[in-house]
Amino acid sequence: MTPPALARPLPPPVAAARIGTMAPGAAPGRLIAIASGKGGVGKTWFAITLAHALARSGRAVLLFDGDLGLANVDIQLGLVPGLTPGHDLGAVLAGRTRLVDAVLRHPEGGFDILPGCSGSGALAGLDPAALDPVLAALRDAAAAYDIVLLDLGAGLEGGVRTLAAAADTLLVLATEEPTSLTDAYAVLKLHAADRPGGDARIVVNQASSPAAGARTYATLRRAALAFLQRDPPLAGVIRRDDRVREAIRRQALLLTRHPSAAAAADVDAISERLGATAAVPVR
Repeated sequence: MTPPALARPLPPPVAAARIGTMAPGAAPGRLIAIASGKGGVGKTWFAITLAHALARSGRAVLLFDGDLGLANVDIQLGLVPGLTPGHDLGAVLAGRTRLVDAVLRHPEGGFDILPGCSGSGALAGLDPAALDPVLAALRDAAAAYDIVLLDLGAGLEGGVRTLAAAADTLLVLATEEPTSLTDAYAVLKLHAADRPGGDARIVVNQASSPAAGARTYATLRRAALAFLQRDPPLAGVIRRDDRVREAIRRQALLLTRHPSAAAAADVDAISERLGATAAVPVR
């Protein structure tokens, strides 16, 4: 069965045509990286849902799958790898195509995507310096979009750290599990070393309640204050919601399939707060 997103030809990215044509001195869009430290906390789902929420608010959004080894944004969106040759991060890093030419449009979500290249050990072990051309292209792309979201790989490898440090804002995703809290703290610690004074914020996912999410955030905040002398603000709490799993299984967007879900409302609230501080115009 053909996935819904590929049932018809993909339209061209709406903002990509403007990349490289902005006037000198044009205000750049915001680069927002999303990291987790460990896998299994819903990072890619959150990145997709946040991109959708921001796009629905009228912003031009590019979702960049920056997982250099296990990219799966395209899987969650129902895009079959291999059916869009040249449209992935691997082709950009190999110099076979420009970033602007690799971008795809997700018509239902209203945002653009640069897919990753899943299962590539070569990319996973990439020298961070090799990412410099991609980062330069992303900065160029940011002039054509209001917001560029970077879905980073789980873990603390050099490529992840390089992309996190290059972002204007880092959203660190954590859950109530002790291992997730430990790994999220490690991400905050490395970001503090790589980007002194950088903007890092915490998102608590799969919270059993808003109060439990607030307690999880307070635990991370205390550790950051005590050992890093940093005070990361809370970007938001996302409640645990069975409809998230159902939407992922269906390769569907939560905000479309279950717009009244608690998790949908929580991501919408995070989108509004980020949009309010992005200093970019609503289109």
